[in-house]
Amino acid sequence: MPELFGTRYQRAELLRRVGRLEQVAGVRLVTIGDGQGRGVRVLEFRTGTGFAGQALSWLSAAGVVAPWYYEPDGWGWFRAWGGGMVVTCGLDHTLGPAQDSAAHFNQPHLRGTVPYGLHGRAGGLPARLAGYGERWDGDECVLWAEGEVLQSAVFGEQLVLHRRIEARVGESRFVLHDEVTNTGHTRVSHMFLYHCNTGFPVVDEASELLVPSRRTTTDYRVPVEGYHLMSAPVRDATEACFEHDLIAEPAGTVPVALVNRALGLGVYQVFRRDQLPFHTVWRMLGEGTYALAMEPGTNRDAGRLDARERGELQWLEPGEGRRYDLEIGALAGTGAIGSFAARVSRLTPANGHDHTGQRR
Repeated sequence: MPELFGTRYQRAELLRRVGRLEQVAGVRLVTIGDGQGRGVRVLEFRTGTGFAGQALSWLSAAGVVAPWYYEPDGWGWFRAWGGGMVVTCGLDHTLGPAQDSAAHFNQPHLRGTVPYGLHGRAGGLPARLAGYGERWDGDECVLWAEGEVLQSAVFGEQLVLHRRIEARVGESRFVLHDEVTNTGHTRVSHMFLYHCNTGFPVVDEASELLVPSRRTTTDYRVPVEGYHLMSAPVRDATEACFEHDLIAEPAGTVPVALVNRALGLGVYQVFRRDQLPFHTVWRMLGEGTYALAMEPGTNRDAGRLDARERGELQWLEPGEGRRYDLEIGALAGTGAIGSFAARVSRLTPANGHDHTGQRR
């Protein structure tokens, strides 16, 4: 049953105290009315605890940018990247820009290659809202929303992302249930990544990344030692990415978090290693762009061409799909942080973390 304001309530007892559930929790559809985000519809989830009033994610200087201003080519993704707790990357490409073969589209007289922009097109496409609301299951209340994103082109890919978001009233977490399906008639490549962006005050001096990893590597020619500890903002800072060799729990799940012990505040994610076998953190401790992104995905940080060379580039046959599940939540208080840290520590090798350094 929901815990609100320090008390657990049965459904009947809670509803006796409010005119509508929205008084304490609910899902609301709103529309942004100004600036580059004008016309963008937003679903506002309120669980009654946890997320309300807490700054957990990083927001970029770009803010909310409507799909009609999205720049899909090259590095244009940065101009429309507003940050936020979760940005979806894919559906046929993630990571750095690349040029790859178009042979699987069977139109050699039109083009021999396909250009792929940073992190693909999914994050810049509008969604079709299928529904939203709240559902009672006994004394438990689940807030939910469902929708679809279509990425399609004539003589190109036809991919659909179906997403369901769920959050329980009285809890400080939400869950994404995603399925990507090839609805076309030719095989298509598939890459997928969740770009989960934490910001101040979770990101601050001495904040710590908790991740169960055998070894950590980077291609950015920076030290790996101490990468898991955040610093204050650095003038003229340069970004760096670090890749983890993940260790899963017996159930196949991987727990990762960034915690600010001084504030007693953190953000965590839990995902399945058999769905998302690779994990990268983007560490950018500059002024303004002061963030750490936790990024579970289907591919290594080296990107598309590396995946093709290794034989790791995934393909979806006509009608084939892939499922992904991601849980994100807040850690409030030293007890919650300590429990999550212990969960991660149980997976860490007895001899500690291997800071291997450069991959190449």
